[in-house]
Amino acid sequence: MAFVILLVSLVILVVFGIMIYNSLIQQRENVRNGWSQIDVQLKRRHDLIPNLVATAGKYMQHERETLENVTKARQQAVDAGNLKDRQAAENFLTSTLRSLFAVVENYPNLKADRQMSQLHEELTSTENRIAFARQYYNDEVNRYNVAIATVPNNVIAQLFQFEKFDFFEIENIEQRQAPKVEF
Repeated sequence: MAFVILLVSLVILVVFGIMIYNSLIQQRENVRNGWSQIDVQLKRRHDLIPNLVATAGKYMQHERETLENVTKARQQAVDAGNLKDRQAAENFLTSTLRSLFAVVENYPNLKADRQMSQLHEELTSTENRIAFARQYYNDEVNRYNVAIATVPNNVIAQLFQFEKFDFFEIENIEQRQAPKVEF
């Protein structure tokens, strides 16, 4: 009788462990999917930037440095390998795009250009999509990291070497602060 109870307990433990393991796998894949969603939007952004720079370049002869910085930042973002490097490169690209759009404000003909306006609209839409994808990714990372840190999941997570994921964070302090609006 004791053997049967021990055997049933062992089977229950194994089944429970399998359920936890499968849950952790699903959550890890959700995190990877979240990053893939960001990656898709970043690719869209990277594809729009050359057209944006080319259109702006027709009008902005005196602003070559700004255009070159955007081009360099785009290339760094495309070439970045690991997640941390990609995050840093994308944050840098975001700041160079902001400086480009600040410069565009000084060129009325460029602001009125239909192609520039359309590219600006597409890039703005893409930036919003990136923000939503980042939020989804960070939510999934949070769920996964909490799952591998809590009891009893942490036992299975350690046994099968599940590792934490990093959040996609803004590294530039200026981007974290609310913009100052003056009237």
